[in-house]
Amino acid sequence: MFRYVLGDSVQVMSTFPAASVDFILTDPPYLVGFTDRSGRSIANDMNGNWVLPASREMFRVLKPNSLMVSFYGWNRVDTFVSAWKQAGFRIVGHLVFAKQYASKSAFVGYQHENAYILAKGRPPLPADPLGDVQSWQYTGNRHHPTEKPVASLQPLIESFTQPGAIMLDPFGGSGSTCVAAAQAGRRYIGIELLPDYHAVGCRRLAALRSRHAA
Repeated sequence: MFRYVLGDSVQVMSTFPAASVDFILTDPPYLVGFTDRSGRSIANDMNGNWVLPASREMFRVLKPNSLMVSFYGWNRVDTFVSAWKQAGFRIVGHLVFAKQYASKSAFVGYQHENAYILAKGRPPLPADPLGDVQSWQYTGNRHHPTEKPVASLQPLIESFTQPGAIMLDPFGGSGSTCVAAAQAGRRYIGIELLPDYHAVGCRRLAALRSRHAA
């Protein structure tokens, strides 16, 4: 199963059978109204009305005894954690991705990204657990204003799934998680609401398939 779908994630996930994906890795809007220097923005980044419905759908479609890794906005952590717990997830770990640069400065320079590890049921432990502080490569945000590096995503997929597993990203952006899944030998389903970013993701995945076919 290799799909990159254009649409609203809650609506699209509602069409999936329950317990149909092995792992979720996602980077949802941080609820901060972000706009980059070129004026690019992110859909549904102004309010959190979607967080609980999306969390419930993610819990429903995830197989029992499986994991979700979700990035989040640190200053909206109460919204995300409340929704995850209401949906049924347990927090079982936390990841910090250390940057060599500051993406923004206010009271301090912002030099890391965060993600929670969330469990449905009792997933098995990885054979060789990753450290909870991981490195981060600057992407230049060429494809998306909050683009995550494939090199930081792929080890998570390889650690928390087996080859051939189905990974879901309901907030797919420009497709970085799906590229990482494909490179790791996993199947993927990505969902993105905005047509421009969805088109970029489709092009990236097509280019990856072409390289593998060559």
